[in-house]
Amino acid sequence: IAVNQTNLFNTAGFVLFLRAFKLFLIRFPHNTMTIAMKSLKHKIEERQSGLLFYSFAPPKITTEKEKLQAIAAKQIERLEQLFIDGIILYDIQDESHRTSEARTFPYIPTLAPETYSREYLSALQAPKIIYKSIAHHSRETFQQWLGHNKDLEYAVLVGASSQKQTEETGCSLNDAYNLHTASGQDMLLGGVTIPERHAKKGDEHLRIHAKMQKGCQYFISQCVYNIHDTKNLLSDCFYSSLDSDVATAPLIFTLSPCGSLKTLEFMQWLGVEVPKWLYNDLKHAPDILASSVAVSLHIAAEIIDFAASKKIPVGFNIESVSNKKAEIEASVEMLQQVSGLLQKNTGHLLNTPVAEAAPTELATY
Repeated sequence: IAVNQTNLFNTAGFVLFLRAFKLFLIRFPHNTMTIAMKSLKHKIEERQSGLLFYSFAPPKITTEKEKLQAIAAKQIERLEQLFIDGIILYDIQDESHRTSEARTFPYIPTLAPETYSREYLSALQAPKIIYKSIAHHSRETFQQWLGHNKDLEYAVLVGASSQKQTEETGCSLNDAYNLHTASGQDMLLGGVTIPERHAKKGDEHLRIHAKMQKGCQYFISQCVYNIHDTKNLLSDCFYSSLDSDVATAPLIFTLSPCGSLKTLEFMQWLGVEVPKWLYNDLKHAPDILASSVAVSLHIAAEIIDFAASKKIPVGFNIESVSNKKAEIEASVEMLQQVSGLLQKNTGHLLNTPVAEAAPTELATY
């Protein structure tokens, strides 16, 4: 724990130090002071299990600059209260090409995540994973984007939501991977994985291995509400790795509390598979938010146990799908509970200050 020596003997500063140190000891009661903490990059490269992230989307582009500064300041204050391995900033897209169904909530573009990170969250020391959609990029404009963002340490490239978009731009996800490789940038690349896609096509494990060959060293899922699809994906990843003798990269599964039926329907619009029985239970629950948190924690525990039996490195990303206070608080509580599950089952120690934020909506994948 870093201590400002000039303030240590100041009464107020000393009290704050004692509170922080007490929290540290409560969360990590073992002999953690002798453990050398590793960077997120090293944890990923060593395929460490138990990584924990918190994610949110930047504010809408219609937000005034003064309000942006206030929002960011509040987010930083909140994020510094907890412990995670890093934060994830989403690149929200319309996705109207993906489905003919009406969008549950109107689409309003957000600030570019790399811009919001650089201009408003620079004071936050936690590692930042930047999502980057290539949906509207040609090869030339994506190459320019790479040149303008050489300072980024972590990025997850997201493909277009439809083949039509790819045909219009002439830039596929593979093209983007190749351009990144050719750039020689020291950016730790991650990929998206979708268990629901595996249920439909049965080849998500092959997609993961193909993306690994393109340079992806970790994968982040969309929100998980169907444990069976997730376990099927983990199982196929495991046996495919045995056949190919290539170890699977860390898989980070996203969990999201749901505070209303409309939010649940929005999740489904985004492609999140919610089993009928679970949809019915949540729809008729006296407290849908508390019920969704309980379900997510059960899913997390089952993923941890199943992955441990196969020695697959897994972690979690906790996101809030709304900026309502109750749902933000629920996501933070979920993060703390999942942190406890990871500590119990993997012995993973978190060394980065972290906490809640006020996301605007679910990410697109």
